[in-house]
Order: sequence, then C-alpha cells, then structure tokens
Amino acid sequence: MRFTRSHAWKLAGIAGLVGVAATGVLVARSERQRRAYTPDEVRERLHARYARVDRG
Repeated sequence: MRFTRSHAWKLAGIAGLVGVAATGVLVARSERQRRAYTPDEVRERLHARYARVDRG
C-alpha cells in the first residue's frame, strides 16, 4: 500500500479528533472533581491558597 498525501491528511485528522476527545475527557473529569467540593471545602482551599500567596 502506498502512503499518499491524502492518507497523511486523514491520519492527521483522526489524530486531531482523538486529541479533542481526550481533552474533553480530562475536562469532564476535572469538572466532576471540582463540583464534588462542599462550600466549606472550597472556602478552606481558597483561604489556604490566599495564605500561600500572601506569604509570597
């Protein structure tokens, strides 16, 4: 089988779609973890982050 330019473009397109799908999976996982925090946990994390920045 010969490898032509059209094959290269098709392969690049498929690789791009796989990359987009993988990124979507990572974003969805991150969003689920973010939404799992209670308001108190969010507040504690923000205070801790501020304390780290404030100490500089």
